[in-house]
Amino acid sequence: MIATLKERLAARELIVGTFVKTPSPIVVEVLALTGMDCLCLDAEHSPFDRAAIDLCIMAARAKGQDVLVRVPSSTPEHILNALDCGATGVVLPHIRSVEEARAAVAACHYGRGGRGYAGSSRAAGYTTTPMAMHKAASAARTVVIAQIEDPEAIDGIDEIAQVEGIDALFVGRVDLTVAYGSEDQDDPRVVAAVEAVCAAGLRHDRPVGMFLARVGDVPYWRDKGASLFLLGSDHGFMLAGAADLIARAKS
Repeated sequence: MIATLKERLAARELIVGTFVKTPSPIVVEVLALTGMDCLCLDAEHSPFDRAAIDLCIMAARAKGQDVLVRVPSSTPEHILNALDCGATGVVLPHIRSVEEARAAVAACHYGRGGRGYAGSSRAAGYTTTPMAMHKAASAARTVVIAQIEDPEAIDGIDEIAQVEGIDALFVGRVDLTVAYGSEDQDDPRVVAAVEAVCAAGLRHDRPVGMFLARVGDVPYWRDKGASLFLLGSDHGFMLAGAADLIARAKS
């Protein structure tokens, strides 16, 4: 049986994915051909509306590609939309406290005070999946990733890391850089914050992920305990590919 992304995260397998910044199902379809472990639709910083999220998730599922959605905010309506559309899971921006972490986890799962139920969603097979079966499948499959990108989250990282239902902590290094008043992602304060998240993950048996500007840094952070890496983006691939083409053509 093929392990789910949730199981692979729990097993600390090396998982490499990328951000999708263009709200196009064709871009998702093309990237699904690359062998990425997962794709992450960046609905926080890119113009993904509900229809675009729906189409991109449909394209990913058609190719058997795991797809996460970094939602615009960790509010129940944004979480509900992504999961009802059939996303494998969500990346929740700016989780700053235990209370925010617990509320976001509850919004990702069915139960009292949690995610609203609709059997007519893609996730539920458009009414073809019995409620009990869908609820069990959702609990077993849904990935909940808390993005740690604020100094107050670093201060309370041990408490956040212990919240049941979080499948991974994801370091927002750029936001941490800005929050610490720096313009350098290698600022010692920023590096120390990333290391603090990794250490908390190890202490509390919580997987850790991150975005890295330099792919060559993966082994270093892998040794620190990180196992999920969302690297680059479709925008970056286009820019790098075009620059390389021009350089080779004019050399």
